[in-house]
Amino acid sequence: MDDSHIGAGVFDETMGPGSSFAHLYRGEIHRMKSWRERLDRTSNWAITLMAGILTWSFSAQTHPHYIILLGVVTLSIFLCIEARRFRAYDIWRSRVRMFQQNVWAYALDPDGGVLDEDWRKKLGEDYRTPNMKIPFEEALAHRLRRVYLPLFVVMLVAWVIQLTAYTDGATLVGSAGIGGIPGNVIVAFVAGFYATLFGISFRPREWHVNGELIPSDVTGWEESEYGGS
Repeated sequence: MDDSHIGAGVFDETMGPGSSFAHLYRGEIHRMKSWRERLDRTSNWAITLMAGILTWSFSAQTHPHYIILLGVVTLSIFLCIEARRFRAYDIWRSRVRMFQQNVWAYALDPDGGVLDEDWRKKLGEDYRTPNMKIPFEEALAHRLRRVYLPLFVVMLVAWVIQLTAYTDGATLVGSAGIGGIPGNVIVAFVAGFYATLFGISFRPREWHVNGELIPSDVTGWEESEYGGS
């Protein structure tokens, strides 16, 4: 029995979605929700760790300032983990948006047509070979702008306060030294690190995130150059 074309008409734009499509859509929503929760857990741990470090750092004047810098390093690790998770989350979210824009919107308002005439082909290829649709650097920028950049700024302000208000009679640069590393080197490194963060966050770019709230003509389903999942 030739069953190679079973289900060929299930996703036809001119027919209502069958039960198989409803189950598929519900499954994609569930996977998107699961990855969304993983993102939230990473952010929650980052905020909790930051609060603990700041509380300890300012609990006594004798506590060293470099503990805050260690907190910045840890925040950076959480940021990288969350950016990686966001790229995976975007796989499921982009599928959900593809369904919403080309099936549900069409079903509710056929006169509006579909957003992407090739949506069935693109979705089929993505089910055969799932691909990341956004580069890692863009994922970093997204998470920085949404969550992490304010956290890094708070850590920077706390570090400056620790070096000035908690150190008697010393300049910021003079009190920033760590062991045998002079303060000017530490300050230059921190300044370069924060300049890099702001550069990643706000440099002009064409966003590939296929979300509801980012105005863009990019759907996220262009030819992927960012590797498989």
